Formats: sequence, structure tokens, C-alpha cells
Amino acid sequence: MKKTKLLTAAVAIVIAFSLSCKKESTTTVSNGADMGEMSAKKSSTLTLAMQQKLETLYAKIPAAAKAKVSGQAKIKLQLHPEYRDIVRKTLKLEEATCDDNTASSQWLDQQLADWNNTIINYVVTTAMLDLPTYDALIFENSSANQSFGSSGQYSQKLTKAFKDLKRFWNINSENIVLAPMHGTMLTNRDRILRTYKAAFDLDDASANYYADFVLAIVDAFPQLRGGDHPIFTFNAFAQSSFNFPPYGVIPDKIIMGDGIMDAFAAIGYGDVAPQAILAHEFGHHIQFDLNLFGDASGPEATRRTELMADAYSAYYLSHARGASMQWKRVQLFLNVFFNIGDCSFTSDGHHGTPTQRMAAAKWGYEVADAAQKQGHILTAQEFTSRFEAQLPTLLLQ
Repeated sequence: MKKTKLLTAAVAIVIAFSLSCKKESTTTVSNGADMGEMSAKKSSTLTLAMQQKLETLYAKIPAAAKAKVSGQAKIKLQLHPEYRDIVRKTLKLEEATCDDNTASSQWLDQQLADWNNTIINYVVTTAMLDLPTYDALIFENSSANQSFGSSGQYSQKLTKAFKDLKRFWNINSENIVLAPMHGTMLTNRDRILRTYKAAFDLDDASANYYADFVLAIVDAFPQLRGGDHPIFTFNAFAQSSFNFPPYGVIPDKIIMGDGIMDAFAAIGYGDVAPQAILAHEFGHHIQFDLNLFGDASGPEATRRTELMADAYSAYYLSHARGASMQWKRVQLFLNVFFNIGDCSFTSDGHHGTPTQRMAAAKWGYEVADAAQKQGHILTAQEFTSRFEAQLPTLLLQ
């Protein structure tokens, strides 16, 4: 893909996880890298005055704060964020070992066509790829009056599907919060400040310096689209409740990013993708509730739970008492799952290949379609047992 070498610099800090990708020494940003050195790779769209302003703002940030932001955030998510494998594939150098160059990853690559090393260096150095994620995770603690999509275009579908999912599955789901992730928070000083302080443990002064820096970066580069570039929110994930002093108890959550839904809308799946993605994330809450993660780790363990969540989603989407999608729409959501597959077989974040993910979703559809009693809903426990028996066959795909 044309942008992979250019974007390799961003690998080290995508969505606060180390992605273990090869990097080019000429573009990689090391922890604590000097901003003057990075700015030497001038952007044709960055004026000298703006470059000097950015360098001055960066110079004000204390070294200790830079070290915190270049390291790991205070919160470690329970699951690898969904879809970050697509981001990783767009950014990495190594060749794929299966055909995972899907339409969604191609679309994301196209969205990055006007980015260059200068932009990437600034975005990586400030952890801007992390800020919308942690802003939503820590501070969006209610489902009420939420808007999904840059103009609210996904709100109706998601709100209805969320209500239906809680009714459909026999788990304790009343306390799950459905919340959006908006990249435009990168233009809101108060939200930037609170996120740096909460996620990276910055003091007030350092958070203010970083907020000034981020706001100037977004203003300097129209390529960032006022924070509304899809790469900042190309993600959706589930998280179970946890205590996070001094911010209190963070409730069970599903976070839906604007960018991932924009991607599927752009490639023709806007009618079904929001519901399919949400139902997949709800599937992870089934796994939390039934304690299905266990102590296993590694690629095989992650693939199992991800394919299981695909199957949960497809069962709900096609069931007569779920979303009740007919075959034409079923074909669309099967392609949604195909588009979120990956070939990172040795990564702890491996979610299953495109064909395996489609196979898991198709199997979930077939369970609903073949049921003798179309009105009967399998319990989460019953469906899970059937999936576990089917998994070896799905892995042959």
C-alpha cells in the first residue's frame, strides 16, 4: 500500500498499544525525540512561522511529561481495541501472509494519502491517536442523549440496536453504557486537558502545555480535518467496569468510534455495519458476564473470543426476534466481518482471518436460520456451547 512506509512512524503508539511492527530508522519517532529534529522534515503546507510556533510550544513541555505521554497510559484495556489490526496493517512494513487487503483497509489508506512524516511525527509525539479513546472511556459514562457519527447519522440505528440487544440476550446488561468516540474532542481544550491528566497522569501545567500544542497542531494541518479524520476513531471496543481513582467507578461500556462506521458506510455497508459492530461488542459483554476469557492468552485465545463475538453478532442480526435481517442484508453484514479480518497470526491481537471471520458470522446466521422454532432464542450459554463445538471447523477456513 502506498502509505505504509510513510506511516511506519506511527506504529509505536497506535491506540496506546505496542504493535510489534518493523520500522524505518529514518521515520521512526523514539521516546523523547527532539521536536526540532523531527520538524526538519518540513511539510510543504507548514509555514515557517507555524513551524516555529509548534517548536516553541513543544519546548515548554517538561521532559518528565514527555516521558509519560510517550509511554503507556495508566489504563490498560481488557481487550485489544477492535479494528486496530486494520490500522496496524496500514502502518506496517511486513507483507501479509493472507489476503487481508480488504476494502476497509484500502479506504483507510486512501484517507491518509495527504499525510506526511511531519504530520505523523506530531500526531505520534502527542499521543493524539490515544486521546479520543481515553476521553470516551473515562468520561462518557451515560448512554443518555448521545450522538453517534459526526452529524448524528448513526444514532438511530445504534440506539435501537442497543435496546434490542439488551432484550435479546439473557445476561445482566442494564448497566452497560453505550458511548461515542469523536475525534473532534481534539479541538476542545477542556476535554484534551482532562484526558491528559487522567490517562497519562500529567500535572495541570504539563497538561496545559500539551493542550496548547495539540490545538496548534490541529490548526496547522488541515489534513487532520479538525480532529475528524477517521484514523483517530477507527475503533470500537468493549470494557467491563473498573475502579479508577480519583475518577470513581467506570461502568461497563461499549465505545463506538465515528471513523470505523464512516469506513463501512463509504464502502457500501452503512445499512448494516453500525448494528453488526455494536452486536459484536455486545458479544464481548456476554463473554465478560459468562467469564469466558479465562487465563489463556496469545493469538489463539484472542481469535477464539473474537470469532465467538462475530457469531453472537450474526445470530442476533439474523434471528426473527433480533434484528431479523433478510438474506440480502445478511450478505452485507457477512462482508462487514470479512473486512475486519487480519493475518497477524503471531500477534496477541489476532482476530481471525477475513475468511474465518466471515465463516463464524455465516455459522451464526445458519444457527438462527435453521432453527425449527424461529421464535426461540438460545441462551447465551447454549449458543456458546454450540460455538465451542464448531470452532475447530471454523478454523479450517
